[in-house]
Amino acid sequence: MVGEAFEPWLVAWCESRLGAAPIEQLLAASVMSEVKAVRLDDGREVVVKARPDPTGRVAICLAVQRAVREAGLPCATPLTEVSMVNGLAVHAEQWLPGGEIDRGTGVDAAERSARLYAACTQVTSRLHLSPPLPNPEWVRWDHDGPDHWPPNELHDRRPGADSLPHDLVAVAARARKRLLASSSQRQVLGHADWEAQNLRWDQNTPYVVHDWDSVAWLPEAALVGAASGAFTSAETPTLAPLASSEAFLDAYQDERGSAFTNDELEVAWAASVWPALHNARAEILWNHPPVALTALLDQAEARLHRSAA
Repeated sequence: MVGEAFEPWLVAWCESRLGAAPIEQLLAASVMSEVKAVRLDDGREVVVKARPDPTGRVAICLAVQRAVREAGLPCATPLTEVSMVNGLAVHAEQWLPGGEIDRGTGVDAAERSARLYAACTQVTSRLHLSPPLPNPEWVRWDHDGPDHWPPNELHDRRPGADSLPHDLVAVAARARKRLLASSSQRQVLGHADWEAQNLRWDQNTPYVVHDWDSVAWLPEAALVGAASGAFTSAETPTLAPLASSEAFLDAYQDERGSAFTNDELEVAWAASVWPALHNARAEILWNHPPVALTALLDQAEARLHRSAA
């Protein structure tokens, strides 16, 4: 949008950190972060992200993103370090529009997604950085709160928060118990929001991986398991078909060059339901159509059986 009136702080920050002023807004979005893609007066197109960061996660996530990009994998190049502006953590990165969401839910799509995830995790799992805790809520089964789900002020105050369906609560209890039983597995850094909506493809070639704000510190098998369940989620979060999650896990191990142990594979299957549990609970509390809930309850017993939960 040419002639967009930018906030004074954004103009000053771009001039200070990027050496140029924004003159046109290309995109604006607000979910977990305030995101603005802008054209600068020197012709560059960049994305500026701003978000609350009470625990210092953003700088660590940005270091992970930079390492992935330096390894030659498809993600936006960070252009600045993180700085604090009006209580928000702000940084800029390359603007990479284009590419297509892969909306496939079958085995072929699972294998493509898994091989890309394995390539990224080969880089992230070898990094020695401070853990970016707390982990994103949709994989935070390792929390120390009193409930199965991690504390969330908005969710916990909603009508029905204390009376969720018994079947859903039982799945959460069994999955979390199995995940916590494997606390001896080595924890690594990895992308924890591996949904179709965060990936773009040029036909079958990876074009860009977005949302490196969602890095987590968890056992590798738990990260891969969560990705195997979430990879088909586009605009509406859901749970991948069981056979597709199985293909995802097989392709990941093949690309990794070594098989998971039995314990790791069980953890992967237990973790495969956790993002869907997060989304199913939100559907109930916010009166959304039960997309993740339906898929989860249809598949839960098969997945938990594979996890020995």
